[in-house]
Amino acid sequence: MNALVLRRIGYSVFMAVVLAFFAIPMLWLASAPFDSRPGLGLRWPEWTLDNVGATLDHPYALGSLVNSVVLCVIATAVTTALATLAAYALSRVRIPGRDALLYLLLLLSSVVTGTAAMVPIFVMMFQLGLINSQFGTALVIAGGMLPAAIFILKDFVDAVPRSYEESARVFGASPGQVLLHVVLPVARPGIATILVWSFVQAWGNFLLPFLLLRDVDEQPAAVLLQTLRDEGGSANLTVIPVFSLLYSIPVIVLYLFVSKRYGFRFHGGIKA
Repeated sequence: MNALVLRRIGYSVFMAVVLAFFAIPMLWLASAPFDSRPGLGLRWPEWTLDNVGATLDHPYALGSLVNSVVLCVIATAVTTALATLAAYALSRVRIPGRDALLYLLLLLSSVVTGTAAMVPIFVMMFQLGLINSQFGTALVIAGGMLPAAIFILKDFVDAVPRSYEESARVFGASPGQVLLHVVLPVARPGIATILVWSFVQAWGNFLLPFLLLRDVDEQPAAVLLQTLRDEGGSANLTVIPVFSLLYSIPVIVLYLFVSKRYGFRFHGGIKA
């Protein structure tokens, strides 16, 4: 009995430590923007809105958030659309070596990343005249996410019974109608997952925008965040907490919207 009690106490302490590990940064993010003397530690704030005014007065703060939204919307739309079409094609068309191709794409996307691909990407974008282009940068980000997105989404498409499509074709549905009205509604949880995942990946991407967007007016919030320093070169704790709070809002809103509107669960279908 004593051993069971000690085990439960140890488990509770462990879970409390894990919860604190994740909760303390969130509490700092919620309180530091409204503290007149923000610091790196967590304490009860001296409430003020001056930090919000200082952040809004920053010449690039709001513009960088808009740039992030534009960049992520393009990258997310391209990734979701192409991954859906590719996953459906790979799921329904029998191609020799299909599974090996998927694993190879996923492996290459995991291995050839980060600094290993920066030089050829920069040279290619320079030759195409797409340096300082948000659209070009979004396409590069989408290209990096596509292999993993296709790999994840194919499992959802594989779960859609082929009998659904055959029933639709019997009633005269075209291939486009079968995809739009039969496959996509059933695979909706997977598409919603890819939508949120690709947006989050693009939203937090620092290296590619830092490399390809040389004009500060075009840079997203992830790049601007590392430049928020005061005259002494230290982190500007007046602006950073508010900017970080604003930076986190779009991802939270997207998750809540997609979860409420589409849901991350299996919906309906047609009875076989």
